[in-house]
Amino acid sequence: MPTFIGFSTVGRDRKFTLTDSDLVKQDLVNALNINQGELPGRPQIGSRIWSYVFENQTTDTLRDILAEVQRVAGQDPRIYIVNSDAFPQDNGILIELLIQIRPFTEDQLLQIFLDQQTRRATFI
Repeated sequence: MPTFIGFSTVGRDRKFTLTDSDLVKQDLVNALNINQGELPGRPQIGSRIWSYVFENQTTDTLRDILAEVQRVAGQDPRIYIVNSDAFPQDNGILIELLIQIRPFTEDQLLQIFLDQQTRRATFI
């Protein structure tokens, strides 16, 4: 029996139901794709990550991006980030997260690409 049940239409033609770790990971990407303050009545939801993506990719900027990912993930009590790293890519930034999804105990590696052209965070 799944612990978490939800749905998503992103990249799906049928079977919109997501459960457990798939749902939690999709929720994280959704939170990164929402600009902070964009959701009416909930100004704390969302991320400022896109303001960093278009800056010069220095070590300080990458550190700020990882801090923003930590902040967004910290709003979800189901996610614990074990380790994180960011790498500049041709037209965006690759974020690697080693996470634990509570109440489960196994570590999972997530690779999220922040695409400057589409302004979307997607799984790789």
